[in-house]
This record gives sequence, C-alpha cells and structure tokens, in this order.
Amino acid sequence: MGKLKRFGVSMEKSLLEKFDNFIKKQKYKNRSEAIRDIIREKFVEQEWEKGKNVTGCIVIVYEHDVREIVDKIIDIQHKFSSHIISSQHIHMNEENCMEIIAVKGEVEKIKELYFSLKSLKGVKYSKITKATTGKKIE
Repeated sequence: MGKLKRFGVSMEKSLLEKFDNFIKKQKYKNRSEAIRDIIREKFVEQEWEKGKNVTGCIVIVYEHDVREIVDKIIDIQHKFSSHIISSQHIHMNEENCMEIIAVKGEVEKIKELYFSLKSLKGVKYSKITKATTGKKIE
C-alpha cells in the first residue's frame, strides 16, 4: 500500500447516517475502510467497461438431468479453457448442481463464456462476479 493521504468529505447528515449504518452492518472498522472499498469497486467496474484483462467468477445452478447439459457445460469450458483458471462442481441436491468457474482474460471473452453457459436449457440461475487482477488498484 502506498503512502496515506487524508482529505475531508462533506455530506448531508441523513446520508452520513445511512453510510454509518452501512459501515456497521458491513463490519467496517471505520469510514476510511468503507470509502476505500467503494472506490476500488468503481475502478473494477471501469476495468470491465473498458474491456481490459480482468478476473472474476461465474456461478451457474442447473438441473443435471436435463438432456446432455453436463456435456454441453464441459464442451463450453473446453472451448474457453485459456480463460478458465479453475472450476468446481457441487452437488446441491438430487436434482441440481452448481458450477463455480474462476475466470481471467479479456472482458469480451469472459462475457461470451458467461452468456454461452447462461443460455443453456436447464440453467436455473447464473451470475458473474466482477473482480480485478489487482494491477493499478491500491
């Protein structure tokens, strides 16, 4: 971490009260930690918007008895193997499985992988969590 620099922030009392409640619920030790995280989150969003190399996680929940869905998921992952760091298969119950896929690479390829998985018949839920490689983010 670089050298810390202090600055002041002014805001309406009601907004500050909401922020302090947020800090308490999120278990932050102080306002500075919360503000740093919020700023970093915006920078990660910018990385994704600018099409840079990013990291993230794709989660899908699917009905494993749907015809050939497991084979299709595996085929898609092989097609994008250069962008997949790791994947984990979880048996949720007798009917449903979850796949968690850690990804890294160009935003457009990550999105293409995500949409390919998301659109499969039998996928009940999908989500992509945006992360960063950490470069140029303090």
